[in-house]
Amino acid sequence: MLRSEKQENLEAVKDRFNRMTSAVFVDFTGLDVPTVTKLRDQLRKADVEYKVVKNKITKLAIKDKPYASSMDTTLRGMTGIAWSYEDPSAAAKIFKEFVKDNEKLKIKAGLVEGRMLDSEAVVSQLATMPGKDEVRAQLLCTLQAPAQQFVRQLNAAAQNFVYLLKAKETKEG
Repeated sequence: MLRSEKQENLEAVKDRFNRMTSAVFVDFTGLDVPTVTKLRDQLRKADVEYKVVKNKITKLAIKDKPYASSMDTTLRGMTGIAWSYEDPSAAAKIFKEFVKDNEKLKIKAGLVEGRMLDSEAVVSQLATMPGKDEVRAQLLCTLQAPAQQFVRQLNAAAQNFVYLLKAKETKEG
């Protein structure tokens, strides 16, 4: 690889780390090509970018970041990196499900908003966070609740009056 190509590759990795909301680091040693292809397809559908990057290039790309020193143990051996740009939990959720069928895939660590997560935290915290669409639905429900309650209160008087008339009718009848 030419020096200019290496520099372009380094700049691309730096750009991914600057734009990401989260990153998950995995060890894919022992996975065959069809399995990795299946994993890449799942990640692509979730708008997660997955690349195998040399550890040295990754270290150079993040050297000025505050979490760079805590990445030394993570960046050893075969390392694949999945960057999420929209939904921080997207990659973690896919890897959590994928590991159930493929024990050879190992989650090394995660990175969210400059904070390092170990493999357990990626599975137990990051992968269980609600996704972007789930958070939007929760927000919409929260915003609609007062209006729904107000409409119920407006209808309550008329409804109670109908119940009163019905009770009166059954009492007289």
